[in-house]
Amino acid sequence: MKDQKLGTKCVQAGYTPGNGEPRQVPIIQSTTFKYDTSEDMGKLFDLEASGYFYTRLQNPTNDHVAAKIAALEGGTAGMLTSSGQAANFFALFNICEAGSHIVASSSIYGGTFNLISVTMAKMGIESTFVSPDCTEEELNAAFKDNTRAVFGETIANPALTVLDIEKFAKAAHTHGVPLIVDNTFPTPVNCRPIEWGADIVTHSTTKYMDGHGVAVGGAIVDSGKFDWMAHADKFPGLCTPDESYHGIVYAEKFGNAGAFITKATSQLMRDLGCIQSPQHAFYLNLGLESLHVRMPKHVENGQAVAEFLENHPAVEAVHYPGLKSDPYYERAQKYLGNGGCGVVSFEIKGGRKAAEAFMKKLKLAAIETHVADARTCCLNPATSTHRQMTDEQLAAAGIPAGLVRISCGLEDKEDLIADLAQALE
Repeated sequence: MKDQKLGTKCVQAGYTPGNGEPRQVPIIQSTTFKYDTSEDMGKLFDLEASGYFYTRLQNPTNDHVAAKIAALEGGTAGMLTSSGQAANFFALFNICEAGSHIVASSSIYGGTFNLISVTMAKMGIESTFVSPDCTEEELNAAFKDNTRAVFGETIANPALTVLDIEKFAKAAHTHGVPLIVDNTFPTPVNCRPIEWGADIVTHSTTKYMDGHGVAVGGAIVDSGKFDWMAHADKFPGLCTPDESYHGIVYAEKFGNAGAFITKATSQLMRDLGCIQSPQHAFYLNLGLESLHVRMPKHVENGQAVAEFLENHPAVEAVHYPGLKSDPYYERAQKYLGNGGCGVVSFEIKGGRKAAEAFMKKLKLAAIETHVADARTCCLNPATSTHRQMTDEQLAAAGIPAGLVRISCGLEDKEDLIADLAQALE
């Protein structure tokens, strides 16, 4: 059964037990692994054999779960990280260094905006942010000779703008660099960016993939389609000998299918150690097994809440790409045929003070710095996740100061709407 459906992959991919082995992915809660000879271990350090020697780099539990996520996204290799932020940093830093430049959509999660614009800038990596609605001419004008990557989010958190993946991929490939897409909100159930031209996909697995608010984590998936050697001058880390790892040339030894993830594991994970714990990977796998069942319910609730809010007199505006009135509706129909997610952003008349008063009155929805949970939660991004951004930066990202982001869980939609109605009243 080579062409399994997505739901089957959610349940079965990544791990196949042998005769008499555990049916569930085993938790290998060990920091180290024993070998009979130094020669056996030496082959691992030389990347001449596959296996494990220290969990800071790799762990069997993690690799089973990463393989499942790679299968869901249609990629050739994957890895888990300690958080979604670590996943985005690794994905970018794996091909960037001091003197590099990144082109990124301005409409992205505030923490990622800060990572690129502030933290990576301190490392000598500059960036240019463009509107997700920029023209092809404006997008191409953002590139420089030292551009090494393009970054965007399928559905931006919390602005809910929808990235034109094909447009950004075309521009990236015209300039000989890969497109990296954070696909956290739709998950591969509702969008697979690789099918639209993305080269690398990242996730905060803390969100819908986990789905229950129990384990922080991230993931990176490589499409295996970007030809690194064709642009060897841009990516010396992949296309020239790595003297910190016995002079290996990753793109030559592991090809397009394995070079990116192998380098990220053997070099970045080795040095920075942002590994996801095997226990968290186990929890993540439990979430993945029901992902295809949960996402349609999140979308159903998000759509119902968005439609209710759109018609409420106390609401100034609603942002949800499933609404026909939303400026991203047509784009969502193209890239998100099954719906996007359960997150709805809206502005209450009266601005920030009204938004704060509204949230205090909610009964079901809890005020949390979280989204994509089985339980409904909400927050005001300007005073929490995006508080490091100026009003101008908030406006550029499509996040007014009075915006409320509500993440619709798995409760009955009638109860969610009743809670919103009484709080607005």
